[in-house]
Amino acid sequence: MLLLLGALELVFYAIDPFDRFVGKDMMADLKYPLKSTTVPFWAVPIVAVLFPCLVFVAIYFRRRDVYDLHHSILGILYSVLVSGMVTDAVKDAVGRPRPDFFWRCFPDGKEVYDRVTTRAICHGRKGMIKDGHKSFPSGHASWSFAGLGFFSWYLAGKIQAFDRRGHIAKLCLVFLPLLVACMVSISLVNDYLHHWGDVFAGGLLGTVVGSFCYLQLYPPPYHLHGWGTHAYLQVSTETRNGGRTWGNTGGLGTHSTSCEDEEGGDASTAEVSFTRDGHDGVRPEEQV
Repeated sequence: MLLLLGALELVFYAIDPFDRFVGKDMMADLKYPLKSTTVPFWAVPIVAVLFPCLVFVAIYFRRRDVYDLHHSILGILYSVLVSGMVTDAVKDAVGRPRPDFFWRCFPDGKEVYDRVTTRAICHGRKGMIKDGHKSFPSGHASWSFAGLGFFSWYLAGKIQAFDRRGHIAKLCLVFLPLLVACMVSISLVNDYLHHWGDVFAGGLLGTVVGSFCYLQLYPPPYHLHGWGTHAYLQVSTETRNGGRTWGNTGGLGTHSTSCEDEEGGDASTAEVSFTRDGHDGVRPEEQV
C-alpha cells in the first residue's frame, strides 16, 4: 500500500496542472520577486519523517516494544504519503498561480497578452510555468504538518502530557514539532512561493491526515493507556490472562470471578482491573 501511495503521488506530481486563466488585471497581485526557497523541498522529509523515525528507534532501544516501533514508522509514512498524494491531486485540479507567477511567465519582464481575452501568453520555461500553477495547497505545509503533527501526537502519548497532573513543560515538548511545521510554512509565504491561504489549507490537510493515522494505531494521549499501541495493549492483556477472553473497555478490560468463602460458603465477587506497570505492559490488581 505504501508503494501504491508513493506511485500515485509521483503520477500526480508529474501531471500538468489545470491551465487556469491568468489575465492582465490579475498580474498586479502576482508580481512578487522570484527567489530561492529558504527551506528546500528535500529538507522537508528529513525534518518531518527522518528525524521522528530516529526518535522512534531510540525509544525502541529503551522500551524494546516492537509493536510501537512498527506502528510509529508505518503511521508517519502513511501520514506524509496520503497527505502528499491528496495535496498533489488538488494542486493539479485547482491550478492556482503562485505569487511570483509573473516572472515565471515573463522572465524578461516583457508582457504579452491576448488582445481579446487579455490572457497572459507566457514565454518562460515550461517547467517553471507548470510549477507556477501549483500554488494551492502548499506541499511543504501539508508534509510538515502531517509528519510533525503525527510526531506531536506520539510524544503526547509517550510522556503522558494529558495525565491531569499539570505538567506544563510536557506541553512545550509536544508543541515543539508543530512550531517547526509552522516556521517551515511561514517561510513559504516569506519566499513568495505561496499565498497565506495555500499554507493554511496545506497545514490543515496535513494535521487532519496525521491525526487520523495516529488514532488508527494508538489510543488518544489523554487515555489512561495512551502510552501504548492498540495492538500491544491487546496482546499484553491476552498474554497475562492466559488467553482467556475479557470484557473490552477501550482495549483493556475488567473480569469478574466468583470464589467460595471457606467458612460460610458465600460467594464473593472479585474484580480484576489493569493498570500500567512501568513500560512493559499491564499488571492485574485485585479489588474485593
